[in-house]
Amino acid sequence: MSTPPVLLESNLPLPPFSRGKVRDTYDLGNQLLIVTTDRISAFDVVLPCGIPDKGAVLNRLSAFWFQRTESIIANHLIEVVDDARCLDNYLPAAGRFAYPSYLEERSMIVKKVKLIPVECVVRGYLSGSAWAEYQKQGTVNGEPLPEGLKESQELPELLFTPTTKAETGHDQPLSTDELKEMVGGTMARELKEKSLAIYSYAREYARDIIIADTKMEFGLDGDSLILIDELLTPDSSRFWDARLYKVGQSQPSYDKQPVRDWLAGSGWNKEPPAPILPPEVIEATTRRYRHAYERLTGKNLG
Repeated sequence: MSTPPVLLESNLPLPPFSRGKVRDTYDLGNQLLIVTTDRISAFDVVLPCGIPDKGAVLNRLSAFWFQRTESIIANHLIEVVDDARCLDNYLPAAGRFAYPSYLEERSMIVKKVKLIPVECVVRGYLSGSAWAEYQKQGTVNGEPLPEGLKESQELPELLFTPTTKAETGHDQPLSTDELKEMVGGTMARELKEKSLAIYSYAREYARDIIIADTKMEFGLDGDSLILIDELLTPDSSRFWDARLYKVGQSQPSYDKQPVRDWLAGSGWNKEPPAPILPPEVIEATTRRYRHAYERLTGKNLG
């Protein structure tokens, strides 16, 4: 199988808006152009090599979920860039240029809104940092849970565990009172209600994939709360194969776990620069991202 080209950076003659670990965002005036690259991060460090097809998976899967959750809450998606010439509709004649082909399938035009600096995390299963906290203290996000729960066990009820959205370093947990103090009581309730509703819908829809947890971001379009950024992707969620699911152990995930596992065993000190991944780890990670897209959407990535 030939290796698809990897996009680590986009260099467009447009005003930059922001650059994240994975996404490059450009200012189109009243809208934004988000380009989802193949960059990958682990332990809060962006690696020097990318994962082929990762950007296309994240972009197309986010669009898939945005379209299916519109009845729950509006979102920032205006148009997925299937044909780069659609940018002519958003740029003045003098600002147009030869659009690179990599924009297609891995970018989208979105509304420009005011960011709410909160990561809205919903957990349906006890895993990851939640499991680590529960083992030590019997709590998740500071809230006590019943005794005797096992790793990867379905929780008695969904948990909403918001965190700060840190520009650098780790996000920090937010209590209910801290969230209310940050955004106000009405907004805090709406963030929780919409996050739980979206997760519940996706969990039911996914069927043979277990969505163990996920995180979402929101913004304000005028006075209206809307979904932004990405939605229910392998980067923002923990996906498990329901056929392989076993309580009491960690689960294989459709995400960058092969990358984390290799890095953890490589002797790397988790400080920049990160090492180059071997080809077999890159290929295994590409397969996981593609498989997640195809299992959830029922479509081939192409």
